[in-house]
Amino acid sequence: MKSRLASGPRRPEVVIWGAGAIGGLVGAWLARAGVDVTLVDRDEEHVEAIRARGLLVDGIRGEFRVQVPVVLAAELREPVDLAFLCVKCLHTESALDELVPRLADGGRIVSLQNGLNEEVIARRIGRRRTLGCFINFGSDLLGPGHIRHGGEHPVYIGELDGARSESVEHVRALLANFCDTVITDNIWGYLWSKLCYASLLFGTAMVDAPVHDTVRQPEAGPVLLGLVREVIDVADAEGVRLERLADFWPDEFRDGDWRSAMKRTAAHYQGQLKTRTGVWRDLAVRHRRTEVDCQVGAAIRKGESLGIEMPLNRRLLELIHQLERGDRSMSLQNLSALTEK
Repeated sequence: MKSRLASGPRRPEVVIWGAGAIGGLVGAWLARAGVDVTLVDRDEEHVEAIRARGLLVDGIRGEFRVQVPVVLAAELREPVDLAFLCVKCLHTESALDELVPRLADGGRIVSLQNGLNEEVIARRIGRRRTLGCFINFGSDLLGPGHIRHGGEHPVYIGELDGARSESVEHVRALLANFCDTVITDNIWGYLWSKLCYASLLFGTAMVDAPVHDTVRQPEAGPVLLGLVREVIDVADAEGVRLERLADFWPDEFRDGDWRSAMKRTAAHYQGQLKTRTGVWRDLAVRHRRTEVDCQVGAAIRKGESLGIEMPLNRRLLELIHQLERGDRSMSLQNLSALTEK
C-alpha cells in the first residue's frame, strides 16, 4: 500500500484513533461538517478503501460518501492535540502505546469506547488529560470503507471529576456535528449504567436472534435480569449514582420483575435498524474476540475488589469465551446454562 504521511504544517484539530464502526462514523460526520479531522486505523484494506473511494455511510439518516484524511499509525507525524480513542477496549493498551508518544504537550484523549477505559487512559496520561464519553448509537463496519448507522441517542461527555472546562465545551461542539451531545457532571454514572446494561447484551449475544425477541422469552428474561442486578450491586458498592439511559433504566432492573425490566430494551431494539448487537456480530459474522474481558470482566474485577460475588457474570464470561473459540453454538439454551452448576 502506498504510504501517505501526515506531515508538514498541517496539524488536525482532532485525530480519531480507530476508524471502525464508532470512529469511522463519527469521523465521517465531522469531516462532512468541515472539521479538520484525520482518521488512524491499522487495517490496511480499510485505509486504502477510504483513500480510494472516500468513506461510505448509510443507514438511518440516508447515504453519503465523504473524503477524509486517513493514515496508518506509523504514518502520523504531527503531534496530536486532541484524540478520540475509538478502538475496541481489548486494544486500548496497545493503541495507547502508539498514541501517547504522539500526544502534544497538554494533549487530551477522549474515550469513545465501551467499558471503563477512562481508568486505563488516566493511568497513562493522568486524569486531567482524560475525558469521559458515553456513546449510545448503533453502527457496524460492513466492509472496507463502508459503515452502517443503525440507531442513535444523545452522547454524554464530561471531565472525570465532573468539572466544567473549556476542553469539554470544545469536545461537545465537535461531537454536536454528529449528534446531540450533552455535558454531564456524572460521566461515571453513565459509564457504569452502560456496563450494567452490557451484561444483558452479552447474554443476548449468545442467542442467534434479534435482541427484542430474546429478552421477551421466559427462559431468558429472569436470568438476564439477574446478570444486570449483579453489576448494579457492584456499582452501588462503588458509590456510583447510576444514570438512566434511553434504553436502560437501572431502577427498573433493581426493583421490577423481568417482564417490566425488559420492556424498554425490547421496544428500543424493535424500533432500530440495528436489531442485533456488536457482540453478536463479533461472534456470528466476524468470528473474532469480543470485548467481554474489558466489559463483563471489568465488572467482575471491580466486584472482587469489593468482596462481591458475581456467579452469573462469571459463568457468562466462560460461555462467551467458549463461543469465541467455537466450542459452543449459539442457542437460547446458553442462557439456561448460566445457572447450571
